[in-house]
Amino acid sequence: MKRFKEKTVIVTGAGSGMGRATALRFANEGATVVLVGRTSETLEETAKQFPEDHTWIHTDNYMTITCDISVQSQVQEMVKRVIERFEKLDIVVNNAGKGMEGKITDLSSEDWHAAIDVNLNGTFYVCQAAMPHLIKTQGNIVNVSSLSGIGGDWNMAAYNAAKAGVTNLTRTLAMDHGPDGVRVNAVNPTATKTNMTKDMREDQEKVDKFLARCPLGRFVTPEDIAAAITFLASEDAAMITGVNLPVDGGVSASNGQPNF
Repeated sequence: MKRFKEKTVIVTGAGSGMGRATALRFANEGATVVLVGRTSETLEETAKQFPEDHTWIHTDNYMTITCDISVQSQVQEMVKRVIERFEKLDIVVNNAGKGMEGKITDLSSEDWHAAIDVNLNGTFYVCQAAMPHLIKTQGNIVNVSSLSGIGGDWNMAAYNAAKAGVTNLTRTLAMDHGPDGVRVNAVNPTATKTNMTKDMREDQEKVDKFLARCPLGRFVTPEDIAAAITFLASEDAAMITGVNLPVDGGVSASNGQPNF
């Protein structure tokens, strides 16, 4: 099914993990996809996996743009290039993010600002630059927040604060721009099989503790997140806005009490 035929979609952080899976899902459903990231080589690796058939013309239906989303001028130029090339913008997926561990007593100011700049400021910059074009197309935004943006974690002060900002920014944008015809939602993954969780997933004690809290008994995959993002971006979700959707195997259903 080609739910996104003739739709132009920006995916940030498209060079790996959830961003790559999301870009591939959109491409396979007919979208024109703009791959945004900091490294051109990884973006091209994503593009090589795009479909090549009579329903999706590989060479004309995508572009890669290297961009540091924490730099506002680069974001503005990125959106400008998209409009120059494809003349419109229908969907934005703010996936680019940066992990940051540490208690507030251990974090440097540089650590704090690095987490805020990419996870929160970058999301703001992209939403701000894209919004006038999304109003024209009655488009939508899907932000990638985190389960850490709904509840706290130990030892993740900067990351939790940044993702909580994304969570509430999502709600506010939905209220402000719903009257303009623009929907804004977010997905909130728990531990996902990406490079960000590699160290955690290699520690069996941590794996066992996590799986004991997860009713479905496994880690989230990038493809799980891509499925949720494309649902929220599609017309199947036409009356859904302002939602922060946990994609967590039931982790957030618990009140924290262990399973005795």
